[in-house]
Amino acid sequence: MRIFVRVKPNAKVEKVEKIDETHFSVSVKAPPVEGKANEALISLLANYFGVSKSNVKIISGFNSRNKVVEIV
Repeated sequence: MRIFVRVKPNAKVEKVEKIDETHFSVSVKAPPVEGKANEALISLLANYFGVSKSNVKIISGFNSRNKVVEIV
């Protein structure tokens, strides 16, 4: 399943908000430095969907707030 994610780094609270079936807004506490926000995003989405971190992959948007994420 592919989803479109808008990431908000440096947030006070980590949360996942579902906008519609394929669009999500995710807030992470990690800063957007050295991939820390991407790692936090993968961990948060894995917990949200109940899968392991290895099943969550960022397809595009590594350096952007808008990302395409694949969950298997």
